[in-house]
Amino acid sequence: MNFDITSAKRLVIKVGSSSLTTLDGGISVQSLNRLVDACQKLRDRGTEVVLVSSGAIAAGLAPLRMERRPHDLAAQQAAAAVGQGELMAHYSRAFAHHGAQTGQLLLTVEDLIRRSTYVNALRALEKLLALGVVPIINENDAVATAEIRFGDNDRLAALTANLIHADGIILLSDVDALYSGPPSEGGKRISRISSPEDLEGVTLGPRGRAGIGTGGMTTKVEAAQLVTANGIPARLTSAAQAPALFDGEEIGTLFLPRGKRRGARSAWLAHLANSQGSITIDDGAVEAVIGDRRSLLAAGITSVGGEFEAGDVVEIRDPAGEVRARGLTSFSASETRQMQGKKTAQLGEELGEDYQRPVIHTDDMARVEVHR
Repeated sequence: MNFDITSAKRLVIKVGSSSLTTLDGGISVQSLNRLVDACQKLRDRGTEVVLVSSGAIAAGLAPLRMERRPHDLAAQQAAAAVGQGELMAHYSRAFAHHGAQTGQLLLTVEDLIRRSTYVNALRALEKLLALGVVPIINENDAVATAEIRFGDNDRLAALTANLIHADGIILLSDVDALYSGPPSEGGKRISRISSPEDLEGVTLGPRGRAGIGTGGMTTKVEAAQLVTANGIPARLTSAAQAPALFDGEEIGTLFLPRGKRRGARSAWLAHLANSQGSITIDDGAVEAVIGDRRSLLAAGITSVGGEFEAGDVVEIRDPAGEVRARGLTSFSASETRQMQGKKTAQLGEELGEDYQRPVIHTDDMARVEVHR
């Protein structure tokens, strides 16, 4: 299977800070305009483009007379507050040159953890695309906390691709491809990744150049793995090569899709929902729930972790402690502890008919890929 960008109907394109900034930290208008020109060529062919763009903090460095990216959160937030407006102004002018309208969406992890705001984000994006607008998404650095961040927008771009059922995701940075090791030390370009096994022995480099970005090759590979597990192909290359890539040239590194495409609800459960606890199951239940995709019954439960209520999201763990699925539980933690290890008939006799239901129904469950 290949990833034909020229025939894609909907693409998420992520560009990192290092691709949009000069060495002294300011916005490179030339680089930004070149990217917009390339994106517009896609749009002229009928492709819907969602742009996930870093650069707000970097854009705020020069106006605030900061020589380099600050390390403390408050200073980063101040730079983002100043820089986001400047960044969007550049994008608006560049797309307006092509007669296109842009729309800004600022998101935090919390916005996507909550089911209600997750759905609202999806509706907003779908409406913007229907109106012919170019959505430009960035993490809301001015309010995001240090504990929960997207990681230079790589993960945010991957989650956005899942959210809107994109035909593919393009990860643009200052590196032209994934290499087996540092090119200066003889590392070879990897043109295609078909499975996680293809990454064995690959040395992933450090974070972005000049301290401008917060991501690195590791976060890009993780983002690519996230989307490919959900049936979406990914292509990684440099922003400088975007025009050639969008014209159909086979450059960079292609990550082939492995899993089936998830619906928005399943993707939310698998990757975003904030788990309130965990349920550990035995090997037989792992085979039934994961292998046969059946509902989780109380008989296969060996332990319950945390405190949760009916309707909360919980992790389903195998005997080794690996998270194998996430789902909406039908019972509270205390009820589940009463039920664990008991067969359906026994539950009916001891607790009543209502407790004979599955602890987590298969329709309320999202299986999670395990990398061993």
